[in-house]
Amino acid sequence: MSSYHADTPEPLDRRDGPYGEVALRRRGPHFEIIANGTFLMDTADGRSERMLISCALDALDGARGAHVLIGGLGVGFSLAEAARDRRPGRITVVERERAIIDWHTRGDAPLAPFAGEGHSDPRAEIVHADLIEHLRTTENRYDALCLDIDNGPDWTVTESNDSLYGDEGLDLVERTLADEGVLAVWSAAPSPAFEARLRARFARIEVIEVPVHVERGLPDVVYLSSRV
Repeated sequence: MSSYHADTPEPLDRRDGPYGEVALRRRGPHFEIIANGTFLMDTADGRSERMLISCALDALDGARGAHVLIGGLGVGFSLAEAARDRRPGRITVVERERAIIDWHTRGDAPLAPFAGEGHSDPRAEIVHADLIEHLRTTENRYDALCLDIDNGPDWTVTESNDSLYGDEGLDLVERTLADEGVLAVWSAAPSPAFEARLRARFARIEVIEVPVHVERGLPDVVYLSSRV
């Protein structure tokens, strides 16, 4: 019988890649992804990650056939929500970490169950690429851009992601967003400076707060933005 304690993380895999170290570990019944020694996400809840998708689709006024981009595969909650919904016509998931894709698709694929029907959904594809580079080079115009690649605009996984939340990144977002499209950005805490940048560019802004465990205090936040 294992002496593993529920409060002690059990390492499952660790990879060194072009953006640093990424690791998967288990804590009790839950899985955690750690990037460069920083906690990134786990499978304990997922409400705000699902809301990132559902609120963006609701903001499209029920339009069917929408092309949805999910920035960051993570543990799969956002992909699961998109696949559960009949409104998307295409679902493109952009993930830069090969390890995270493998944890969903290879071997015993420990994270696959958390993506729901996403991996078997014919509407969905996973693109192995850096999100900023994808936005810079894609010819697609997305109806919904749902971004969750960091702990938020003020707490990025790597310095190279900082530009996504500044003027350069928002220029790319506007270039790839359909005229009546919706931008949804997940954050682990409110970011007044990022909200101000959104308000300077978009006509419609909604800030959705999702309460989390009391010990952490600050709520998760989903920022919804559109031109109309």
